[in-house]
Amino acid sequence: MIKRELEYKLRELLEKFPIVTLTGPRQTGKTTLIKAVFKQLPYISLENIDDRLLAQNDPKGFLANYPKGAILDEIQRVPDLFSYIQTIVDSNEVKFVLSGSQNFLLLENIAQSLAGRTALLKLLPFSYSELQASKRTIENYETLIYNGGYPRIYDKNIHPSDFYPNYINSYIERDVRAIKNIENLSVFTLFLKLCAGRIGQLLNLQSLAIDAGISLNTAKSWIVILEASYIIYKVQPHYKNFNKRLVKTPKLYFYDTGLACSLLGIENEGQVVSHYLKGNLFENLVMNEFLKKRTNLGKNANSFFWQTKDKKEIDLLFEKGNDFQLFEIKSSKTKHLSFFDNLLYWKKLNENQTMELNVIFGGDEDVITSNGNFISWRNIAKLE
Repeated sequence: MIKRELEYKLRELLEKFPIVTLTGPRQTGKTTLIKAVFKQLPYISLENIDDRLLAQNDPKGFLANYPKGAILDEIQRVPDLFSYIQTIVDSNEVKFVLSGSQNFLLLENIAQSLAGRTALLKLLPFSYSELQASKRTIENYETLIYNGGYPRIYDKNIHPSDFYPNYINSYIERDVRAIKNIENLSVFTLFLKLCAGRIGQLLNLQSLAIDAGISLNTAKSWIVILEASYIIYKVQPHYKNFNKRLVKTPKLYFYDTGLACSLLGIENEGQVVSHYLKGNLFENLVMNEFLKKRTNLGKNANSFFWQTKDKKEIDLLFEKGNDFQLFEIKSSKTKHLSFFDNLLYWKKLNENQTMELNVIFGGDEDVITSNGNFISWRNIAKLE
């Protein structure tokens, strides 16, 4: 088992809260992690029909079997349990670990019954730093983009071309139907592929709707479904303290680049090298690493991009008080000082603020220049 960085935060928060809820995409290893970390608690999967029926028909009696608490996996399958757990933890020193893959259904029930009583954490696919710590050899970033980070690819040595199509089919059949009754799943699949074709780009819902042959309102609701089930996420633009006209539309990213590659019809890592979206996929890979680093610490992403109407853009921006960390993301394996142009333009607009200018690129060595730092993709796990 590859050690997960989130383990430390999981242990810490169960000491401070009566309940810890772990969510995230399907098949990211949530069950494996919580069973390994909380061996003192009995484990019950509510995917098991016998346990689920008992919990549905007699929730109070079901929970009485676990007077010291338990791990309840896929708890969104039995929503009535949430209010009973609330009563138990309010009157006893009991610990529960809840887990589920359907974020929308989980959060809805938590907001109603467990607000203030549970810490909420998210387990994403493997980060590059987790793979590095496991001594996995990643020859180039194209391999990392193509393979993605789902644990079964590494633990069971499943080829991505076998794993992802089955993952997509099971996701559509299970999660999509559970969240919303979509009659034409083939159109939803087309919509999902169209999203992959817009990876790392501004989210144009009108264009998506037209290309998929659906209404704008349907496109909006389907984006919500994809976010709620951890397929895509949005990065918001940073537009504070500027008088110039700036883009205020979010950009679209996938939680896993391997999944995006499968939707794009990429069948091997060699095809990543020459793919027209290679730069976007590399950008998504880097964005994911920053997201996972923050998520594994139990923190919000706190990442933005910056773009003017005339296309001057900073790919990634972190605001820390009055200081800024700025990153351009370039898949090129060659260093070009021109990569700093937009960073220097932004610096000129913000002369009174402290900032660090960085270019994350596809080469293998870090280099310091008078303009800023070139940072190899291999070293992004070391960034704070």
